[in-house]
Amino acid sequence: MDITIIGTESLGVRGLSCMVETGARRILIDPGVALGYLRHGHLPHPCQVAVGAAIRENILAAIGEATDIVISHYHGDHVPLADANPYQLSLARIPPLEDVRFWCRGTTSLSFHSLRRREAIEEHLGHPLPESDGTEEGILSFSVPVPHGSPQSHLGRVMMTCIRDEERTFVHASDIQMLNREAVAIIRAWEPDVVFAAGPPLYLLRLTEKERLSAWENALSVAEGCGTLILDHHVRRSLNGCRWAEKLSEEAGGNVVSAADFMGREPLLLEARREELYQEYSVPEGWHDAYAKGEAGLENFMNFVEMVG
Repeated sequence: MDITIIGTESLGVRGLSCMVETGARRILIDPGVALGYLRHGHLPHPCQVAVGAAIRENILAAIGEATDIVISHYHGDHVPLADANPYQLSLARIPPLEDVRFWCRGTTSLSFHSLRRREAIEEHLGHPLPESDGTEEGILSFSVPVPHGSPQSHLGRVMMTCIRDEERTFVHASDIQMLNREAVAIIRAWEPDVVFAAGPPLYLLRLTEKERLSAWENALSVAEGCGTLILDHHVRRSLNGCRWAEKLSEEAGGNVVSAADFMGREPLLLEARREELYQEYSVPEGWHDAYAKGEAGLENFMNFVEMVG
């Protein structure tokens, strides 16, 4: 089994996309990308936009190679969108995919917006999407819908994926944020070797002390039940979250890593360092509007793109 993390916060963007290759199968999970639209009063720095554009191309290349595509839920950093903003992946860029098999979060308990996004993908592809929650097929297993964060979350539910071959068991835990025991119990029951999961959004002030403690205990439980826990996404949006993950790894025995660590790259924490980027690299007035109109390029902001791979 070969696991390639394509885009997530320690690689410079928002998302949780990866490709898992085993035998003749090339399974692409969550082929979406985004940048935090507004953070600390700033739009994405053009250096972030350049990295996001490179990762969009990597995702499109992966779509072209995939035999299977998994969609855990329909948030804009996880799927292509019909109404994508300039920093997301537009559904219009997705080619015909006649020989690709889809595995998708179903319609149960979907929000109005998520349901519309699912329907837009179906219309673009020209066929209905399956409802894969709670199903199994060969090397693939999918969880029942679990909370996107805490059980009380208004962000809906997500579908987790387990891929099992003769070498490894890999789990993609999507946006569970380590905030509910239901998801943790499912992960532990799969007995994974590698887990790729979203950590808690510690940068959000609304996260209570009780939730922070729960996230620690749940993440520790997952780490203790697997060989490697790749903990990324929300938790890597702040330097405090990165330090939290480092302390967790120390407590767990050293097996908690970022996606960048797992891929053998230097962490590219552009979301966490957005204010620093604005201080270090000046942005021309009106640049974002010009970029959205196709009137401004990225050639002056390519500093980090070579690190994308």
